[in-house]
Amino acid sequence: MSVIWFGMIILGMIVAVINGRTEIINEVILKDAQEAVVFAIGLTGIMGVWLGIMNIAKKSGLIHHFALLMRPVTKILFPSLPPNHPAISAMMMNMVANMFGAGNSATALGIKAMEELQSLNTDKKTATNAMCMFLVINMSSIQLIPLTVLKIRADAGSIAPTEIIATSIMATAASTLVGIIVCKILEGREG
Repeated sequence: MSVIWFGMIILGMIVAVINGRTEIINEVILKDAQEAVVFAIGLTGIMGVWLGIMNIAKKSGLIHHFALLMRPVTKILFPSLPPNHPAISAMMMNMVANMFGAGNSATALGIKAMEELQSLNTDKKTATNAMCMFLVINMSSIQLIPLTVLKIRADAGSIAPTEIIATSIMATAASTLVGIIVCKILEGREG
């Protein structure tokens, strides 16, 4: 991926030089680099709040109770996992963070979930069905409140940044459902 980005940047610079517009290179580097830093700092606030909330939810036992409530669903999605394994709580924390649009915060929780799932893996070089299912759910992720997108829309001056919520819920629910179905179909196939 870094090779593709590097190639695009070099190609853009070559086109700017050929067209005699080298001043654009400096303008883009200075302006967009500053915007990237401001954007990252803005997301850091959201990420800090969500990691704090998820940590409080875990320590208070809320995540454990949510995992118990979701046990019938997790049993279907992850049949190979022992009922009270720490991977389930880690996955629930990741899914809740994703549902509330804290995708960047959910990354750390997703890594923890994968570490827990890997602890159950007998073949450390191959992903288990549970790992693949979790990855599909994590990547498709139902978004109840897409905070990052709402922040981007608000920062861009949108008059109604929240008008995308219903569409976002429908689109992400459909992608998650399709992902789960495909994953379940592929689980039955021999590798």
